[in-house]
Amino acid sequence: MLTIRREESADADAVARVHVHGWQAGYAGIMPAEVLARLNPAAWAQRRRDLGTADPEHPFATLLAEVDGRPVGFTTFGPYRNNQDRGDLDPAYGEVVALYVEPVHWGDGTARALLAAARTGLTERGWTEYRLWVLADNHRARRFYQRAGLSPDGERSTYPVPLSGGRPPVGLVELRYAGRLDG
Repeated sequence: MLTIRREESADADAVARVHVHGWQAGYAGIMPAEVLARLNPAAWAQRRRDLGTADPEHPFATLLAEVDGRPVGFTTFGPYRNNQDRGDLDPAYGEVVALYVEPVHWGDGTARALLAAARTGLTERGWTEYRLWVLADNHRARRFYQRAGLSPDGERSTYPVPLSGGRPPVGLVELRYAGRLDG
């Protein structure tokens, strides 16, 4: 049975594992394979701890989806980040910062339940509009967000993906999607 709950500090490793698996499967063929191969769940978990993502006072909330007590997905939401900068927040809009699901749970309703929970959380915080960024070449995610009522609003950004060996980063195009929460 699928349940959704707020992230706790002990969840950092599980969230990081889901995040890495989501990147490796979802961005295969989009992001350089060398980048996906070197993702380190332990380092990502430590980053979550350092950022204090489970702290109830943190401006962003993370919700976990669990099946039989095992984390299988998560979403993070909060105020809109101008230029995707957590230090420059725009209180006029909400944002879904992340939504990742273990690949074996793709298509089973987990992502829909997480997005619905994030929308509820954004609405409870008083937002009527929200945004999110998605890689332009991530067609599966774009279809998912469009089915959920979001649409591209014309804003674009370039996500720099660092490469090893001192090579310049690869720039991946991101599109901003927007939607209403009161509809």
